Amino acid sequence: MEASDGPSSEEQPEVKRREAYDTDLSDEQWELIAPLLERTETRGKKREVDMREVVNGMLYQTRTGCQWRMIPHDFGVHWSVIRYYFDTWRHDGTFQHINDFLRRCVRRTIGRQEEPSAGSIDSQSAKTTEAGGLRGYNGGKKGNRRKRQILVDTEGFLLRVWVHEADLYDGDGGRILLEVALPDFPRLAKLWADSHYSNLVAWLHKRFGVELEIVSQLADQKGFVVLPRRWVVERTFAWLGRSRRLSKEYERDTSSTEAFIYISSIHLVSPQ
Repeated sequence: MEASDGPSSEEQPEVKRREAYDTDLSDEQWELIAPLLERTETRGKKREVDMREVVNGMLYQTRTGCQWRMIPHDFGVHWSVIRYYFDTWRHDGTFQHINDFLRRCVRRTIGRQEEPSAGSIDSQSAKTTEAGGLRGYNGGKKGNRRKRQILVDTEGFLLRVWVHEADLYDGDGGRILLEVALPDFPRLAKLWADSHYSNLVAWLHKRFGVELEIVSQLADQKGFVVLPRRWVVERTFAWLGRSRRLSKEYERDTSSTEAFIYISSIHLVSPQ
């Protein structure tokens, strides 16, 4: 009887894969964004990092709010490597680029033109932590905080975000955001906002030819009221609120908060 050279193919042990997290990208989602992360350098050592797990690690951290060092080891990528790519991509605009790409895909899928013709702008105040960095005193909230200005389309999909100190008036912060954002969206012709942005009506029309409609709560309306058009951007803030990393301003650098907001938006848009 001849000795076996080894176990048959049926006896080969299966490679044990880690248990999937709810935040993991599906095969279809990864196939969609992987080309956007391909390295373009022609020289240097070939990348050996599992980039899918790098992205999965970022999605996990954004949703759970864990510290960098607390990212689970079973991703197979050291937390410092995930942090390296996070810092690289927040500086080179990768997160914004992926968000833009996915938003266009979804808009096309639902029968809309890729670029929006209308949208809304609003801000949200968030409490800062001992991490330090840019902050300002918010009299209404009684404490040091930051504001997150977001511009969204009529579906509530994120277009642009800017984080700044809380003592900067909404209208002034909105002007800075729109000055940078609107050249990227030449089809935008109309925006909705609350009364805090009323000082931008004439400026927007003259500077960009964009109509700004102010939607305000009536004097006799008490408590929470769903306002036309305004509820869209407020719903986006609610969506972003699912990400525990955004529950407070944990980041010293405001560009890190902006990056986490884009990651949260990517996670929201990609299932669609």
